[in-house]
Amino acid sequence: MAVFSQVETAAAPPALGPYSQAVKSGSLLFLSGQVGVNPGTGKLVSGGVVAEARQAFENIGAVLRAANIDFSHVVKVAVFLVSMQEFSSLNQVYQEFFSPPFPARSAVAVRELPAGAVVEIEVTAVL
Repeated sequence: MAVFSQVETAAAPPALGPYSQAVKSGSLLFLSGQVGVNPGTGKLVSGGVVAEARQAFENIGAVLRAANIDFSHVVKVAVFLVSMQEFSSLNQVYQEFFSPPFPARSAVAVRELPAGAVVEIEVTAVL
């Protein structure tokens, strides 16, 4: 028997592999990483890290809403960037979705990401 339940929404892109968009376990919601795929087209948005990060956060917002919460419930964010030179651009978009007190966060550079994305974002939220 699973110790978690799945959260899914058509308002965010479907999983690109054998995983859930998010799972609830106890009082926590764990979201899988989101890239800047437009759920309507199924394609990565154009415009680089700013456009991709904004779309990834929109996708995250859709999954949070499917669990009846919002960005104010997010306690941890993990960001994966293909280039750390995009860090300040990411921060500009980040502040469109979060305000003080900001969630805990990590950001790391990676070699490549799914779908050719330049940024992937995952969050953990309290229900």
